[in-house]
Amino acid sequence: MAETKREIERKYDIGPDATLPDLSGVAGVADAVDRGVVELDAVYWDTTDQRLAAGSVTLRRRTGGADEGWHLKLPVSLAEGVRDEIQAPLSDTVPRELTGLVHSRVRGAELVPVVRLLTARTRCHLLDASGALLAEVSVDRVIAERLAGGVGTVDWTEAEVELADGGDPALLDKVEKKLKKAGVRRSAATSKLARALAETEPREHTAAKARPETSVRRGKKAGKGEAVAAEVHETVGEGPGRTGDHVLAYLRAQRDAIVSLDPAVRRELPDSVHQMRVATRRLRSAFKSYRKILDRTATDPVGDELKWLAGELGVARDQEVLNERLAARVGALPRTLVLGPVRGRLRIWDVARRTGARHRTVTVLESKRYLALLDTLDALLAAPPLRPAAATAPKKALPKAALKDYARLATRIEHALELPPGHERDLALHAARKAAKRARYAGESAVPALGKPAQRFAKRMKAVQSVLGDHQDSVVAREALRALAIQAHLAGESAFTWGLLYGQEEAAGADRERELPETWAAAARKKVRAALGG
Repeated sequence: MAETKREIERKYDIGPDATLPDLSGVAGVADAVDRGVVELDAVYWDTTDQRLAAGSVTLRRRTGGADEGWHLKLPVSLAEGVRDEIQAPLSDTVPRELTGLVHSRVRGAELVPVVRLLTARTRCHLLDASGALLAEVSVDRVIAERLAGGVGTVDWTEAEVELADGGDPALLDKVEKKLKKAGVRRSAATSKLARALAETEPREHTAAKARPETSVRRGKKAGKGEAVAAEVHETVGEGPGRTGDHVLAYLRAQRDAIVSLDPAVRRELPDSVHQMRVATRRLRSAFKSYRKILDRTATDPVGDELKWLAGELGVARDQEVLNERLAARVGALPRTLVLGPVRGRLRIWDVARRTGARHRTVTVLESKRYLALLDTLDALLAAPPLRPAAATAPKKALPKAALKDYARLATRIEHALELPPGHERDLALHAARKAAKRARYAGESAVPALGKPAQRFAKRMKAVQSVLGDHQDSVVAREALRALAIQAHLAGESAFTWGLLYGQEEAAGADRERELPETWAAAARKKVRAALGG
């Protein structure tokens, strides 16, 4: 069974004969105790093209030390040296529970041994006045051997300071201050593996990286459309600041978010499904907003697949949100108004729906369709279908796209507000909510290029989206409450409480409808659009 722990550490470069200063004088440290030397033998696994290393993910099989076994490290914050380490018992092959967590990166490629690290670790424990462990400081003498290709072996010495479980990260700053005074500086390498790969890389690979690559294939006669795209690729590639640069950077960030959130979703980490779903929606929204920048004949089919993925992820996320809302409603009621086994029925209903949703989500992440979508995104971003407008200045093209999405939202809001309260208005407000989200995403994606005007625009669109989103949540909650009331009635239970909650949700929806005109008026102010250039 795999276990997870949060690893917070910092690495430092030191010479082979260097010694660290006495750290017992660091504030909060009462004693520094020598724990001797341990020999570690670790073999790191990756694909032959190093897909895990490219994402700062490490997978190793290590013997020696108290925690020998398989270790998978997933980055949380590389800048702060924070990673989640998932451990599994020692075995000859990569444990299945770990291969699933790297599925979005490895896909169909084979995992093979790439680097072996032999480490002689001299350990020292920093203790507080009660003798509790604060951090482990180690001096590692490392020999790295490239197992597939490369230039043989390299060696170096480094120091690590790893915070104890539940420790205060401020201690690392205090230790680092002491180390700096002794001339010890933070390592540029994010991990031992990253350093080993860099220092054992074949020379021809290093030279190839140094040579600039053209994004246009030559030698084949191109058609008119291909010639336009090739010209745009070359123009955009000449330097930063073009519209295409900004759009592609945004798309890559969302693609990377999907890939990196995949293991978090599998581990059922809080908010991971929601964040992954948001990334898919942002990608799809960008394809629609930037049809003048990207050829829609290439992006529309990808957008359809992203819609499918967002829908599948939504099963789990929507149930989570709905249950939290209903549980909060029940929790706020006086006990005298909770008639019958309301909490029990709600809990059983949620478990049944969430269990099915969880299984469905994992099945989707294991599917060929999902992996094909990731491959398609990679291919699209490697050779983006750029249109001539991609070569224009972002201060012209990006506001135009955002304002077009605003106009679409305005039409839907006006239509919804003209309808009488009821089912048709609910549907129209839901459509307006989707348009508000698209306008918000267009504003957010333009922030790196346009700054505060885009930020203010996105903030106003988000306010509209929030009102419309809460309204839609009340509509969905009413449907669920009616179903729960029917179940209770058929089981011979009182349906009073469910009806009461239905009335509360009905009132909440009416409140949001009354709130909408004022929120929309603030978002529709001309100065908000004028700042963008509209």
